[in-house]
Amino acid sequence: MDMKNLSKTQKLCFSGAVMAIYILLMYLTQSFAFGQYQVRIATAIYSVAYLFEFLVVPLALANLLSNLLMGGFGFFDIVGGGLVGLLTAGCCAWLGKHRLSRSLTAVPIALIPALGVASWLSYLLSVPYWVMAGSLMVGQLIAGIAGALLTGALWKIWKFQ
Repeated sequence: MDMKNLSKTQKLCFSGAVMAIYILLMYLTQSFAFGQYQVRIATAIYSVAYLFEFLVVPLALANLLSNLLMGGFGFFDIVGGGLVGLLTAGCCAWLGKHRLSRSLTAVPIALIPALGVASWLSYLLSVPYWVMAGSLMVGQLIAGIAGALLTGALWKIWKFQ
């Protein structure tokens, strides 16, 4: 399959599959995705927006849905997570659009969720912002590195050169 020239139907199907993978990964890793050090391996998938710009909104919706199903802070997790997902995937897509290094996808995946989610978790849990952000950053660094590796592997597999 030519991954560079997908039809609208193929994009819709691919988006649904990526959303399902994101939600499934969140479900399978929820035991350590919602703790003090939130290692959210699923957020590595944001990096795929580097290759497929049309995945920005589906990835944000996947985050929103996973937080709806598994998040513990209701509105904050659902809406905030959706917005954080939109911004993170959007930054990865921007990096791809401007042909910047695929490795740079680790930066928005590590920073945006950690700094964004800390804004409401620090308030709700009465933990200082920078303590919460630092705690979240630990897990997001893992996801950021995994995302950069994933994008590099997909780049080679689907021959985007």
